[in-house]
Amino acid sequence: MTSPAAPSAPPGPSSPASLSVRTTEIDDDDPLLTLLPTDDGVAWLRRDQGLVGYGVAAQIRPRGITRFSDADKWWTETVARADIRDEVNETGTGLVCFGSFAFSDDPGDSVLTVPQVVVGRRAGRTWLTLVGDAAYTGRGSTAAAPQDVVFSDGAMDGEHWMAVVAEAVRRITAGALGKVVLARDLVATAASKIDVRWPLNRLAETYPMCWTFHVDGLFGATPEMLVRRERGLVTSRVLAGTIRRTGDDERDLALAAALARSSKDHEEHEYAVRSVADALEPHCSSMTVPETPFVLHLPNVMHLASDVAGVVHDAATVSSLQLAASLHPSAAVGGTPTSEAVALIAEIEGMQRGRYAGPVGWMDTSGDGEWGIALRSAEIAGNTVRLFAGCGIVADSDPEAELAETQAKLVPVRDSLATG
Repeated sequence: MTSPAAPSAPPGPSSPASLSVRTTEIDDDDPLLTLLPTDDGVAWLRRDQGLVGYGVAAQIRPRGITRFSDADKWWTETVARADIRDEVNETGTGLVCFGSFAFSDDPGDSVLTVPQVVVGRRAGRTWLTLVGDAAYTGRGSTAAAPQDVVFSDGAMDGEHWMAVVAEAVRRITAGALGKVVLARDLVATAASKIDVRWPLNRLAETYPMCWTFHVDGLFGATPEMLVRRERGLVTSRVLAGTIRRTGDDERDLALAAALARSSKDHEEHEYAVRSVADALEPHCSSMTVPETPFVLHLPNVMHLASDVAGVVHDAATVSSLQLAASLHPSAAVGGTPTSEAVALIAEIEGMQRGRYAGPVGWMDTSGDGEWGIALRSAEIAGNTVRLFAGCGIVADSDPEAELAETQAKLVPVRDSLATG
């Protein structure tokens, strides 16, 4: 079946001449996701630390190859015009924007939004930012469970997708490229409109190690931090190399050891780490790149993971969004060499990724922020949810094993739509 199209909206900025911004610390320990209303909510949190917001004070929907630079320029101009009155001096307080960017240059539909209301929490402190004449409503209504959810194939079924993987292996073996990341989609349809707060709450509860997010219909729980910049320090968590968990602790420990020894997975991981380090190096005066990865244990899968860190020397002129743009697409979501991998994805993958596997996150007025990769994610529109999962293909990849890996990666969002 044909995958449903993501909701469209006209590109172009919407920004008042000046934004009046007021930030205060508040005494509110309600879970952040309970503060979201039914519509217009944005979220970025991990273990109930982070940011949620609602309403639209200003917005831009950049498109195409210049989507990152257009958004960054618009944000700089919006900040310059704002009347900011902060009573809290912490990273992430005050005026912030939330963004989600397309994986591909074409069509490249992306969004950067300034909410009217933002509630942030860090280390037990909570702050409230209001833009314009917005009012804080406090705890929202209880999210209703999706009703009668039915799953169906997206752009292609499993057999066809395995044939695509086999073709990718053939190209890699012939020397056309070293690695390509191929994705597939699954469509969930409910009897009525789905309240995104339901899957968000379930993802946050089940995957506390991940960053739970929602921006303009794209939601998920990503384990991969593309880039975090905070007060001159930059970090990036790289994941590549995956094995499915069984639920048996002893068996899973053995599988983790096998993953740590796997030459196929180490090859895939090395490609991803090197692509991140090469992209960050021009912006850093010093960097730390781990020689060997560690095994990250999540409820459904285990990954090889590495944390790349550095000291930024150009923070005054290069924002966290610009760093994210320089990193995208990394080998973890595209492949290597990048241009050949992205071209092969466009040729054989057979679907539009939209904002799946693109940068998603937030940024403050100093340019600090957090940008994850929109993995373990889905796009929601009315009563339909389009789920995504992908995996890295190298020369010795087995199509059947790769299909099983995508099925494991679909579990988080798939289970989040359940009513039980």
